[in-house]
Amino acid sequence: MLAVARVAGILAAKRTAELIPLCHPIPLTDVQMELTADAALPGIIAEATARAIWKTGVEMEALTAVTVSLLTVYDMAKAIDRAMELGDISLIQKSGGKLGNWSRG
Repeated sequence: MLAVARVAGILAAKRTAELIPLCHPIPLTDVQMELTADAALPGIIAEATARAIWKTGVEMEALTAVTVSLLTVYDMAKAIDRAMELGDISLIQKSGGKLGNWSRG
């Protein structure tokens, strides 16, 4: 299941401009998607890294990748638990682009 969700996230990152109005289509050079089961939650932790050599950042692509990968997990597991929740999706770090570097906390 996590392998399918990983692929869904990567594909979503590549199609972000088709999903988010006015989002620039950006030629990505790399998308990394990691999904990890966390028994302490219990749940899945998703983390995406997107890279491009471009004049704007790719945070929308990374956020889209995480969201779609988690939606894919939900879709595949909803027969087991419809009470699942998606939460705490946020940007952790950004470098490059017009506004430069940014990091949470």
